[in-house]
Amino acid sequence: MSQESGYVPPKVWTWEKASGGTFASINRPIAGPTHDQALPVGKHPFQLYSMGTPNGVKVTVMLEELLALGYQDAEYDAWLIRIGDGDQFGSGFVEINPNSKIPALVDHGPAEPLRVFESGAILLYLAERFGEFLPGGLAKRTETLNWLFWQMGSAPFLGGGFGHFYAYAPEKIEYAIDRYAMEAKRQLDVLDRRLAETPYLAGDDYTIADIANWAWYGQLALGRQYDAGEFLQVQEYANVQRWARAIDARPAVRRGRMVNRTFGDPAMQLHERHDASDFETRTEDKRESVE
Repeated sequence: MSQESGYVPPKVWTWEKASGGTFASINRPIAGPTHDQALPVGKHPFQLYSMGTPNGVKVTVMLEELLALGYQDAEYDAWLIRIGDGDQFGSGFVEINPNSKIPALVDHGPAEPLRVFESGAILLYLAERFGEFLPGGLAKRTETLNWLFWQMGSAPFLGGGFGHFYAYAPEKIEYAIDRYAMEAKRQLDVLDRRLAETPYLAGDDYTIADIANWAWYGQLALGRQYDAGEFLQVQEYANVQRWARAIDARPAVRRGRMVNRTFGDPAMQLHERHDASDFETRTEDKRESVE
């Protein structure tokens, strides 16, 4: 068992060494920009600064779903923010999102451009802006927001918890992996029980709750997250599997997954998107094999 032992925390923590692991070069205990870097602005109303991580996928899927419904005003420019290189600490990005996390969106449609940051806030903003994927009526709207914010509160345990210690930490710590694997499986069970009752998380309709949760848990169930499908036995969650595959088959979801993607099959990558025609040279109907 590889596990650190005998560590006694000091009375006052100080930043004296890099934390190690995949993202050590960009981890720091202070906010604010590290360098001057203006952000590009394209021709469309929405300017998205992001990367094809689960949080980034939420927003590109939402925008592609709106475009699929015929909302031409949802056309957007997607600019790649390479988080491994620290682009999110550039002055232009920090001005949009003081928390230096992707995705970040600027809506140039209003008289004064509006910044929107945090993926859940962006989904809610777009849903209200276009009147789609957020049901009307108190009960249905509330249930949708229940599951949207469930994802926002739960996914850090999946990504920053399980994903970090299972895939990215500089050493394998049994206690940490066990702790967060247990929580990841508990969360999958929460979703599985809910999806035994309804086709989608908020009921009969596909909503922003499904878009948000699918980006994390749907892709986990399809074996695309952390190479952990077998470890977590994701195939056991039959209702999540049914839901994940149904959403994965949507053309807008396939398109949204390609935008600002820098890993995996090159045919499924579109590093920056500036027009719907950008997809014409991509094999958007190509399916990836999943366990």
